[in-house]
Parts: sequence; structure tokens; C-alpha cells
Amino acid sequence: MKVKNKVIVVTGGGSGIGRELVLSLLQRGSRVAALDINQDALLETMELAGPDKRERLSLHVINISEKASIDQLPGQIVERHGQVDGIINNAGIIQPFVKLNNLDHEVVQRLFNINFFGPYYMIRAFLPLLLERPSAHIVNVSSMGGFLPVPGQTIYGATKAALKLMTEGLISELADTNVHVSIVYPGAIRTNITANSGIDVPGASSGKEQKFKAMDAALAANQMIDGMEKGKERMFIGKDSKMMDLLYRLSPGYAARLIAKNMKSLLNS
Repeated sequence: MKVKNKVIVVTGGGSGIGRELVLSLLQRGSRVAALDINQDALLETMELAGPDKRERLSLHVINISEKASIDQLPGQIVERHGQVDGIINNAGIIQPFVKLNNLDHEVVQRLFNINFFGPYYMIRAFLPLLLERPSAHIVNVSSMGGFLPVPGQTIYGATKAALKLMTEGLISELADTNVHVSIVYPGAIRTNITANSGIDVPGASSGKEQKFKAMDAALAANQMIDGMEKGKERMFIGKDSKMMDLLYRLSPGYAARLIAKNMKSLLNS
């Protein structure tokens, strides 16, 4: 589905990959409904979009883990833009870098509410509208941590793995419809996800979190939209994601040990 003249809903549109998705879609001629829990961040996205594109951009301050609020969105967006042709479930948070036994249960619930139930609520709310369009698209953003284990991010990975399987099920269920479905596995991307998640990265002051080269968020967003337009069902964003997908399929044990070794300096006991 070409995104020009289409209406696309983007969650997490106030920062990181979500912001870059919004800006790139606008640049390509889309109308965009940007969702985020942070109003100031959304206003910054609108400012960056520039005055010539603001008429095609609407801002929606919302918590995607609140089903009642999500259920009202389709009508609001149709009223503003006339239709909905696609949704990109990008919003997500990570967990503190601690082992499972030391993770507060409230954190576990928040992770699932945002990373899994948020996209689920979005899909349930918007799918009836998407099925009415000549061509439509759902994009769910998982993670490299959604297909291989990352110590210190075990529950985060579980939420992204759940999103992965739900998306793959949707691909099969909607195969004979006009709605295309994609799952995205970003590797290391330069975003502010740690701050947005309320997480302090161990060793950040010493620069240890920079030991792996991360992809620019704008480049990642453009690759995702390119894949969306080409109808790709699975997108691995970044050399690290592509390499670890191959390695994990060839030797799951070795790949898991390699990730564990590289995460050791970040993992709190």
C-alpha cells in the first residue's frame, strides 16, 4: 500500500521512531494521526513537521493501555481525516535492567498493558474500518528481543514475543482480505526509550551503553515505511537484528550465550 494520500495512525508519535514515522509519512504525502501520552512531545513533533504539513497532522494525547479511550479513537480520527487506511503500533517501553526475580509485579503489568494490550486494543478498534478500505495495512513493532532472549529484559521480551505471535496469527487470518499485516524487529536504534520508560541504564555515565553502534531513528522509520509500501510481512531493521535472526535460527544456544555475554555489564544482579 502506497502511503501517499492515505490516513495512517501512529502510536508513540511524540518521540523516537514514532516521531520519525510521523515526519516521514507527512513527507511522503500521508495524513497522520499521531498518538502519545506526552502532550509536549506531540507538540514538538508538530513543530518539526513545519507549517506546510500541519493541516495533514492531528495530535491525540492518549494512554494506549486504556481500552475505553482507544475505543473512541476511530470515530475521532474519521471525523478529522475522513478515513483510516493504516495503523502503526510503535509505542512501547522497556523494563529496568534486572533479573526476573527482582522485577516488581506492577512493572510486569505495565509492560504487558503498553507493549501487548495497547496494540491489541488498537487492532480491535480499527480493524472494522480497515476492512472497509480498498487497501489497508497494520504494522506492529516488536523487537530483536522478541525473537531471542535478552537477560535483564526477559519480561520486555515476553511482551514483544506475544506481539510477534499475535501479528503472525493476524497475517494468516487476514490473508484473503484487503488488510496487509507486517511485523517489525528493530535492533539497536538511537531513541530515548530508556528515558520514556523511566529507566536508568547502568554505566550510562561512563558511556558503556554506546558500545554497540545504533541505527539512526529516521533511517529506521524510512525502512519501515518502505517495507510497508512493498507489503513485507517481516522486517528486520538494522544489521544486528538481521544477523541475530540468522544466528538464532542456526544455533539458538550460541546466540543466547552471545547476547548474555554482551548484556552482562548492563544487568543488575
